[in-house]
Amino acid sequence: MTSVPPGAAPAAFTTAVASAAPVAEELTPLDCLARLAPISLDELVSEAELLTRVDRKYLIPVATATALLERIDSRARVLEIDGRRDFSYDSVYFDTPDHLSFRLTAQRRRRRFKLRTRSYLDTGSTFLELKTKSGRGTTVKERVAYAQTDRATLTAAGRRYVAAQFAHHGHDAALVATLRPTLVSQYQRTTLLMPEGSRATIDTRLRWSDGTDHGGAVACGIGLPDHVILESKSAGRASELDRALWRAGYRPSGISKFGTGTAALHPELPSNKWARTLAGPFATATPLSMSRLPAPPHPVSSTQQFHLPAQRIAS
Repeated sequence: MTSVPPGAAPAAFTTAVASAAPVAEELTPLDCLARLAPISLDELVSEAELLTRVDRKYLIPVATATALLERIDSRARVLEIDGRRDFSYDSVYFDTPDHLSFRLTAQRRRRRFKLRTRSYLDTGSTFLELKTKSGRGTTVKERVAYAQTDRATLTAAGRRYVAAQFAHHGHDAALVATLRPTLVSQYQRTTLLMPEGSRATIDTRLRWSDGTDHGGAVACGIGLPDHVILESKSAGRASELDRALWRAGYRPSGISKFGTGTAALHPELPSNKWARTLAGPFATATPLSMSRLPAPPHPVSSTQQFHLPAQRIAS
């Protein structure tokens, strides 16, 4: 892997975006939601803020997701901003040269951390986000606004913020000096508010890249164009969507965009936690071509920021 200074970004991180091979035109999960009424961001936050929540993730084929979403309760509503219902996300993850953050997750350590920038490409907003898990198993996400042009770099201010949070949560603040970008995750997201008050997200066009040079190629990347990550977010009890997935034979997969993506691109790292997923959908992942990051074709209103409040996640 190409060597870069701590906290700095390989060139590919700042210029490249992964694009999966084209998929034949057919009914998509988003098409199935056209019959559902819209909900605004303000309404979504007020009705399902879910500051303490339980998340369940499922990696399922597009066809399965489409069939499932065709049958969901017609009272469900879809987040819509300026007429759009799917939005582009870009996450850059930071780790140490020996992949400490990844290893803590792969080895199921109770106290661990995950650092990333998350960019909402349709509005130009970006956040620096730190997730920490305590010895009691509670995950807390904290974040601050960040310049999108710096999303692949830890700035001096960003390093100070992370060092203070590390110290507060019992991690070695000196680690911050060694953190560097190691993974890019990109996808399209649609958000649902279910009738019982739970939320669900549907992530499509799943792409990962390590952002480094490989024999003249821009970056090493993979995509899962034929799968979606469907995630339920409830106050605790399984949602109607969870139960529909269970009846169809699907259980939460434990997939992590950071963990599974890193393991897929770095087979030398420990990956038993995601062995079934890596041997399944990721075994036939599509190699990606790379192109420069385009401006969003139809940007939503700058006054509408479709990120949701930082939350406490119960495990």
